[in-house]
Amino acid sequence: MAGNSAEAGRSVTSKITAILMTFTEGSEHTLTEIARLAGLPISTAHRLTSELASWRLLERTENGNYRAGLPLRVIGGSDADPPTVADRAPHVLEDLVQSTGCRGRVGVLQELEVSYIEKQPGLRPVTTFHPAATLPAHPTALGRALLAFAPASTVELTILRGLRPYTPYTVTAPDRFRRALAVARLTRVAVARRELEADVCGVAMPVFGPGGEIVAAIELSARDLSHPLQPVVAALSIAARSLSRELAGGGRPATAFADVADTPARLADAVGRALQHA
Repeated sequence: MAGNSAEAGRSVTSKITAILMTFTEGSEHTLTEIARLAGLPISTAHRLTSELASWRLLERTENGNYRAGLPLRVIGGSDADPPTVADRAPHVLEDLVQSTGCRGRVGVLQELEVSYIEKQPGLRPVTTFHPAATLPAHPTALGRALLAFAPASTVELTILRGLRPYTPYTVTAPDRFRRALAVARLTRVAVARRELEADVCGVAMPVFGPGGEIVAAIELSARDLSHPLQPVVAALSIAARSLSRELAGGGRPATAFADVADTPARLADAVGRALQHA
């Protein structure tokens, strides 16, 4: 079909509808396939899919294809695949690191280790979850935020395996470690001061799933926790809430952040209490 004859008489709404209608039953397409199925020139398909992706109505996959974004999957109802941490965490992490300028991580508990993705400040992209990319749980804020809401048996197994000292500051006393987890569970804030890396501190918050269960945690790294942390922790709180809501399908998780610090004063108090036991 020559020229723009494929577009003759078609409104922008009809073109966008044609593009969205190509994504059914969890399908994904290349740009060429979208243009062919929607009956549009490649240039038009590229322009419209890029705009739909900017609104997150479409998502880019790792291999460069397009698929339906979370809002469309939610509209699709209970038959749509629920969003996963691997799907949604990179987007939240990207925004968090850009707004704070700190290194960010999202982690999940994998047996007694933390499997994680990471975003460094700058242009380097978010890493992907990989079985070999793990962190020890006990000396990291990320791990403590996860262990604080894990079954008691998981915590005891972590202690029985040994609280290895990675730096002179690593908490290795079981009673002190349990107190730090209790404070993290109460405040929804976990901290670790130079316990894995001698020159890095971490602050982390939990991420909850649809039933209020812990599914992940988000961490920001800083060189020093003695400076005011309210702006950083406030951004971290927003990111954790956002990811929790997305994983719950847009609704509010059952028990997520029921007691979390959600004002500047309560944020300062939560971090201060966590630091006392770090």
